[in-house]
Amino acid sequence: MKITKSLSMGLAAVLLVVSILSGCSSNNASNNAPSDNGASQQPSESSTPSQSAQPVDPLGKYDPPIEVSVIRPYDENTKFVEGESAADNLWTQKYEEELGVKVNYSWTLQGPIDQYYQKLNVAIASNDLADIMVVNSGQMKQLAEAGQLADLTDIFENYASDFTQKMFADDGGLALNSATFGGKLLGLPRLGADIDEVPLLWVRKDWLTKLNLPDPKTMADVEMIAEAFASQDPDDNGKPDTYGLALSKDLNGGFPGFEGFLNGYHAYYNTWLKDDSGQLVNSNIQPEMKTALAALQKLYSLKAIDKEFGTRDGDKVAEAVINGKLGMYYGAMWTPIWPVQDGRNLDPTMQWEPYILPSVDDQPAFGQIPFDVPSGQYYVVRKNAKHPEAALKMMNFFYDFNYVKPPQEKDPKYEGIETFKYVILAGAPITENLDVYRKGKSLIEANDIEGLKNAKEGQLAVTAKYLEGDEQSWGYYKVFGPEGSYKVIEEMLEKNLFLRSEYYGPPTPTMGEKNSTLDTLVKETFTKIIMGAASIDEFDKFVSDWKKLGGDDITKEVNEWAASR
Repeated sequence: MKITKSLSMGLAAVLLVVSILSGCSSNNASNNAPSDNGASQQPSESSTPSQSAQPVDPLGKYDPPIEVSVIRPYDENTKFVEGESAADNLWTQKYEEELGVKVNYSWTLQGPIDQYYQKLNVAIASNDLADIMVVNSGQMKQLAEAGQLADLTDIFENYASDFTQKMFADDGGLALNSATFGGKLLGLPRLGADIDEVPLLWVRKDWLTKLNLPDPKTMADVEMIAEAFASQDPDDNGKPDTYGLALSKDLNGGFPGFEGFLNGYHAYYNTWLKDDSGQLVNSNIQPEMKTALAALQKLYSLKAIDKEFGTRDGDKVAEAVINGKLGMYYGAMWTPIWPVQDGRNLDPTMQWEPYILPSVDDQPAFGQIPFDVPSGQYYVVRKNAKHPEAALKMMNFFYDFNYVKPPQEKDPKYEGIETFKYVILAGAPITENLDVYRKGKSLIEANDIEGLKNAKEGQLAVTAKYLEGDEQSWGYYKVFGPEGSYKVIEEMLEKNLFLRSEYYGPPTPTMGEKNSTLDTLVKETFTKIIMGAASIDEFDKFVSDWKKLGGDDITKEVNEWAASR
């Protein structure tokens, strides 16, 4: 398993799948969707809500039914039960039965997403569009600039359900802003739980206790602990074979990543910040990065970091965790499930604890999270579509069915089938997993093990198994239990300690041309500096090179984008 950002998101998605499946696995939505009673034909584009005599119902059923054309991808691993297909399935039936929306697919593509986007590019070029389409950020920008998209600004204001509005407000409006051009909302982002990607500090608590070390509260603590873990034989085997802080050749990622360490120095990897003048600047070339790299260089020189980290991928670092040779790493909330669980299976005395990010000074450390509409996807509506509001209503319906009034029973016919993949307009609250933790915490505090076992959220059923003595379920308990990952993430949310990129647009022209070169420059230079193969002053030359090799042009384009918002 190669540890990359996609793995990080993939493992996070695994934690969500059971709860989504439980919401999407029933074809009996009659008790959970709006009644037909009193529903009236909703206004079309030529009849705005303000002109309609009837108040808008975000889930009202069209009577008579309407038809909408759709272009969308299907995951290449999507499976259908006998008698159903991409064009006719559980969710197309729900749209028609509960909303009065008959879906007619212009075309779909089941396969790698890149193949879908390539085919869609051809359709866009020939103006062969559908009422509703799934696009990436670059395609949305292209369609917006060509004037081919419906303005959803008033439609969102009038049709978004209370839950949908909350969903899009929870990130401070960032996702909606990313789909806004010239003051007009031209797309609906597919949301995801981005706070799940924040780096946390994970430490061997049993080693802290053994060496009589304090919990890490400052970066000075982190560095002292890392050195002690490497030099004071915490595994008690008489050999200098342990490491204090994990790094891999990739540097960044969900396991292990160096972002959390950088964040402790108020430095950030590969993101865009606003400077004192209001201009957007790239985080990789800021002075704080130089300071953070100098600290990593010092730890490396003290042998607190594996001297071979520059050749080790995530799997190799995982082996150090599993074999009890590593004491600390920065990583995502899911890391107790892998790789730590594998280590616990070999050594049940191994105790790992998550900590909020320590800071180098009296200012709090902000954990960076990428702005990342999952898969970079947006839902857009063709200009002059008869019923542009249908897209909002279909999105409302998904959220209502899965989060507001989920069905209590599942249709066994869909057992083991990922029916959530059938949904056209979907997404997840940014607090999806956090809400699971909160529910589990409440049940655990009430000693309601049966409640955990019977919860629709499958993660809680696994957590219950640990409480009943199943040590191989410890990883889930350490994510969703009262002292796990989400205890820290909840504290960060309450204190507003997340940092998101100030740039959330599609790749600029120069990004497309130069990002690969610049990414290589960043990682090669940073690795050399950390390993002492280059002086810390090499950072100054790196900044100059980064600017000359396209960084200045990208910065100009990013600020032009910001000025156009």
